[in-house]
Amino acid sequence: MKTRFVFLLPLLAAFAASATAELAAPTLSRDPNGGVIITGSASNTIVRYSLDSSDPTAKSGAYLAPILLPAGGSVKARAFSADRKEKSALAEAKYDALPGATNLPSTLVPCTQSRDWPKYDWEQRHAAICALVKELKPQLVFIGDSITHFWGGAPHDKCQRADEVWNKFYGERKALNLGYGWDRTENVIWRLQHGELDGATPKVAVIMIGTNNRDLNTPKDIAAGVRAICAEVRKISPPTKILLLAVFPRGAKPDAGRLKTDELNKLLAQFDGKDGVTFLDIGARFLNADGSISSEIMKDYLHPTEKGYAIWSEAMEPTLRRLLE
Repeated sequence: MKTRFVFLLPLLAAFAASATAELAAPTLSRDPNGGVIITGSASNTIVRYSLDSSDPTAKSGAYLAPILLPAGGSVKARAFSADRKEKSALAEAKYDALPGATNLPSTLVPCTQSRDWPKYDWEQRHAAICALVKELKPQLVFIGDSITHFWGGAPHDKCQRADEVWNKFYGERKALNLGYGWDRTENVIWRLQHGELDGATPKVAVIMIGTNNRDLNTPKDIAAGVRAICAEVRKISPPTKILLLAVFPRGAKPDAGRLKTDELNKLLAQFDGKDGVTFLDIGARFLNADGSISSEIMKDYLHPTEKGYAIWSEAMEPTLRRLLE
């Protein structure tokens, strides 16, 4: 017994050392084009980063590709274990703007996110959508945040709540759901620049994004982010027509946030008829006569119920059918 115990001592010591060893901090550098490259983390970890001067947490976006910062900025990064419970020391760097680069609002700086973890995995959904785009060659794509994500369609997950409505209107139209919980304009730009429409030429892209930027950015900056998304779609697939929806009203009753959304929608309306964009505002369909929203239509006064998604589909159908034809 004593001999066996002595034999196990080195193994126990090695296990204890590995369990308590700190994760190595990543290393930051920037290439001549302004792309920030993060290296040095172990293969069993993933680096998470921030661009807003906050320290990265388990819910920060994952580093999946060089971060484009020609206009300069601050980057902070940490390596996290696969279960996100262990983290490395902080690595950070500040970069000056390259000659001739224009300072950009956050709505235009492409980045990843994981704000809705652990409800679902942002990186996993991105990989699934990239694979489905190549496999299905969709003719109709819906690009947006959780309001789109929770609707239905492939890729399927437990968040979706109106599959019957989706299948009724889009089941025979080779449609793909490119909605992500908590996405902002900058996250959508990143997704489009990293494969989510590669190899596909959809007839129509329905875009509704911006509500998660509302409390962080000005209507002008949000509109610039939306315009950049439309431009990315057309850059990847020039024949694709864009059905740009006004951002839906939210909140039980009219308030200052609604006024800001209205201001944004006035700016988005100016894109109508330009560069393949058709603008459509169906927000009034979700409102009562006094401007309030019923919980039967939006249970949390933000995300549509099955009844709300049916209203959306029916209100959009005449315009969508015309664009598809």
